[in-house]
Amino acid sequence: MTRTMIARATPKVGQTERLAALVETLARQVRREAGNIRFEAFSEGGGAVLMLEEYRDDAAFEAHLAQPHTKEFNAALAEVATGGASSVTDLASFASAQVSAPGIRAVDHAGLTVPDIEASTRFLSDAFGAVTLYDVLPEDGPDMEGEGPQEELGLSPDTRIIHMRLVRIGNGPCLELFRMEGGAQSDPARLQDLGLTHLGLYVDDIAAACAAFTAAGGTLLKGPHPLANNEDKDGNAGIYGRAPWGTLFELLTYPGGIDLPTDSPAPRWTPQP
Repeated sequence: MTRTMIARATPKVGQTERLAALVETLARQVRREAGNIRFEAFSEGGGAVLMLEEYRDDAAFEAHLAQPHTKEFNAALAEVATGGASSVTDLASFASAQVSAPGIRAVDHAGLTVPDIEASTRFLSDAFGAVTLYDVLPEDGPDMEGEGPQEELGLSPDTRIIHMRLVRIGNGPCLELFRMEGGAQSDPARLQDLGLTHLGLYVDDIAAACAAFTAAGGTLLKGPHPLANNEDKDGNAGIYGRAPWGTLFELLTYPGGIDLPTDSPAPRWTPQP
C-alpha cells in the first residue's frame, strides 16, 4: 500500500527565500528516488510550504528518510523553519474513483517508432517542451536484435532496435521513442486505421500551440474546430497535425468544461495546469 502524507514547514523571519530554495532542491532529489511516486510543493500565505509526498510503500518511505539529501534538508530546517522542523500528517485515500482492475494504475507510456530519434526529440522539444529523461538503449550501444527481441517484442526477422529514448511532456505518460532498422516498416497510422492512431495534448492557448507546432516543422490539418457533443462548450477546440515523420498529434483545449454523464464512473483525466 502506498504511503501518502503532507509535510508543512513555516519559515522563520527572513528565511522565506531560503526555505523555498531548500524545498526546490529537495523536490528534484526526491523525485529521483526509486520508491517515490510524487512530490509536489505548494506555498501558503506567510511563506509556509506544503509538500505532498507519496511513496510506493512503507519501506520506500523509510528509504527516503535514510537518504543523505533528506537528512541534509531536515538538518537545515533547524535553522530556517519555525519549530526547527516540518510537521507531517499521514493521509488515507477514500472516495476515489475506481476506473481500473485491482493492481492496475494507469497508462505509463506510449511508444513511437521514428526515423531519427535526435531529430524527433528536437521536434517534440520545440513543439511541446518535451524533456529527455534517459536513453533506454544508447545509439552507440549494441543493437537489440535476434530471436530474443523478435519473440519478446513481436518484431519481424532481421529487425534491429538501434536506439531507444524516454521523454516526457508535462504531467502525463512518457513517450518511448524507438529507431529500428532492417525490417519492413509501414507508413504512420491515419485516424481510420486500426490500433493506436494519435496522441492528444491538452493546451492552454491553442493559437500559440499551433504556431509552435508549425515552427517546429509539423503540418497542421484544417482547424481549429469545435469539439463534439459532451465536449462542445464555449472556448473548447481541437486541431490535428502531423509531425515531420508523419505521426498524428491532436492539440485540444476545453476551458469551457465537459458535460459528464450522470452515470459516468469517473471524471475525465485532465493534465494539471
